[in-house]
Amino acid sequence: MAADYTARVRAIRLLIVLLLAGLTLVGAASFWWQRALQAPGPHTEAILLTVTPGESVRSVLTDISAQGGFRYPGLVDLWVRHVVRPRVQVGRYAIVAGASAAQILQQLAEGRVLLESLTIIEGSRFRDFRRALEAHPGVEVTLRGLSDAEVMARLGRAGVHPEGRFFPDTYRFAYGTADLALLQLAERRMRRELDAAWRERADNLPLVDPAELLTLASIVERESALPSERPRVAGVYVQRLRQGMRLQSDPTVIYGLGDQWDGNIRTKDLRTDTPYNSYTRKGLPPTPIALPGLEALRASSRPEITGELFFVATGLPDGSHVFSKTYAEHRKAVQAMLARQRERTREGGS
Repeated sequence: MAADYTARVRAIRLLIVLLLAGLTLVGAASFWWQRALQAPGPHTEAILLTVTPGESVRSVLTDISAQGGFRYPGLVDLWVRHVVRPRVQVGRYAIVAGASAAQILQQLAEGRVLLESLTIIEGSRFRDFRRALEAHPGVEVTLRGLSDAEVMARLGRAGVHPEGRFFPDTYRFAYGTADLALLQLAERRMRRELDAAWRERADNLPLVDPAELLTLASIVERESALPSERPRVAGVYVQRLRQGMRLQSDPTVIYGLGDQWDGNIRTKDLRTDTPYNSYTRKGLPPTPIALPGLEALRASSRPEITGELFFVATGLPDGSHVFSKTYAEHRKAVQAMLARQRERTREGGS
């Protein structure tokens, strides 16, 4: 009995020693493993990486290994197969030089991607926005081939004319963002800015709703290159609306011509009636004619009323205009502008 007891004690002691040794080995291996994963990577330059929709984690890690991003690629492979299951988010990444394997895996899991950029300038049209989306390499194109009406239905704005409904700005987004998502962002932004401009509008404007303010702002945007002139341009159109005068805005005529416009506006164009010809029809056109920016919206909601009813370009490089209260003054300004153009033509031909 004593011998059996002694043997059992020795066995237990041996088991405890072996267990402690095993735990020590596991701890040492884990400590080394963590040190290895956290050690600086061997790459001395940044690694540019693009993760596409549906791409597997193994494929992404293989790409990083091929670019020299991991000091111990086999260890990283074991780690992601047996210890963690990282989610890699779609996008373009810039992995800094010397980043450790742990830092790289964390960056991928958190989706810290490079942001793409798309700029839509004030005064451009909805068709320009769509073309820019389709041409951008970082945008997932899902709307190609759809009509404008179908796009608006996808946005939940069925029956709404798209022109003017999207805010022109520089948008930053992750690689692979869908065109529909960017349009939603721009459409919501325009609604916010338009609502704010409508709330802050001056008293007694001859506009019945925010849609008319948006239309006026689009005309102001196309007519004025100088921010300082926009409230004054808006004031001319507000005065004309109040007096029942035709707006006589060339950009509305051009919009109505559509693809027939060849870059020159002629007398016959001014006389050809379309829903957008503000020479033949009174009031605002049926829809906006462009995507107005914030300054045009604010200028149109709070115009500078000076009694001026006319303006014409000076023909100077700064894009400025001469404003007039009477038609006689306006005719003089037009003659001065034409004389300046003729002089410039002579100088160019000499």
